[in-house]
Amino acid sequence: MAHASLLASPPCTALAQDALAGLTAGGQKTLPCKYFYDEVGTLLFEVICALPEYGLSDADQRLIEAHAAEVAAACNPGTAVVELGSGSARKTRPLLEALAARQATLYLPIEISPAAIERSRRGLEGVAGLQFRPLAAEYLDGLAQVAARRRAGRLGAERLLVLFLGSTLGNFAPAEAADFLRSVRRHLRRGDHLLLGLDLAKPARQLRLAYDDPAGVTAAFNLNLLARLNRELGTDFDLRQWRHQVKCDRRGRWVQMHLRSRRTQTVRLPGAPRPVSFRRGETIWTESSHKVHRRDIAPLLAGAGFRLRRQWTDEQWPFAETLAQAV
Repeated sequence: MAHASLLASPPCTALAQDALAGLTAGGQKTLPCKYFYDEVGTLLFEVICALPEYGLSDADQRLIEAHAAEVAAACNPGTAVVELGSGSARKTRPLLEALAARQATLYLPIEISPAAIERSRRGLEGVAGLQFRPLAAEYLDGLAQVAARRRAGRLGAERLLVLFLGSTLGNFAPAEAADFLRSVRRHLRRGDHLLLGLDLAKPARQLRLAYDDPAGVTAAFNLNLLARLNRELGTDFDLRQWRHQVKCDRRGRWVQMHLRSRRTQTVRLPGAPRPVSFRRGETIWTESSHKVHRRDIAPLLAGAGFRLRRQWTDEQWPFAETLAQAV
């Protein structure tokens, strides 16, 4: 397996700017969930994926393993694979093996986490015929780079298969998810493919346990976001004064993760004219995860310029894997 050098990781100035905007703008305080995935957060998420309460990842893995050959057969030989948020690429490996068995395959994982890129590189060692060429970028910025290389004839592939697995699209509100898919489509050509993972609506109790496990791993994952601000920005969050909180829709259509302040307190934040104040019980909203009904997937894709070609659902956990084609 060949691999290219990693691009430089995004500077912490972006983290500082987003933290400043999210914590000082007034109203509900927020921090973007994309910053969960530093080296510590990436490792904690790998543990979350192994928890019995978090069935999403295993369902995604089972469907890809069961249908990798079908996805590969639907794509033209020599199709380049672009993955938006590869993580460790553990679940992606069966599909890459199926594609590379037919013809040498270019794999371009797009990740903002250098730790995740390195884990995916190690996890894909030994896959014959696979060229590993990562991009350290946000999803659409990285996809735009890939599209530009193809237009310039520097990609070495005429077709793309874009992977957006693990229900990451659910982190967007429904209208934002539709906009995001339309933005993805603008970087593709007619005939390119998208493999999309989506977590389906489920009982609220099952959903709550998936995001608030009894072992406290998800709580540690959430709190690590504050620890990252301390490490990289020099903030002085006292993690003992914060707790993980989950809010869940009774119909099982969405879940939110928050960090709740245990007491009235202030925190130093670079760039802020004064310490940021938190009331007792006030929260920082760190993530949303929206769930869908299977019947809603085809219209969502059609509105973004895709045609649903195949769809598979898991028997053990409500989850759907959908192969769509740009039209």
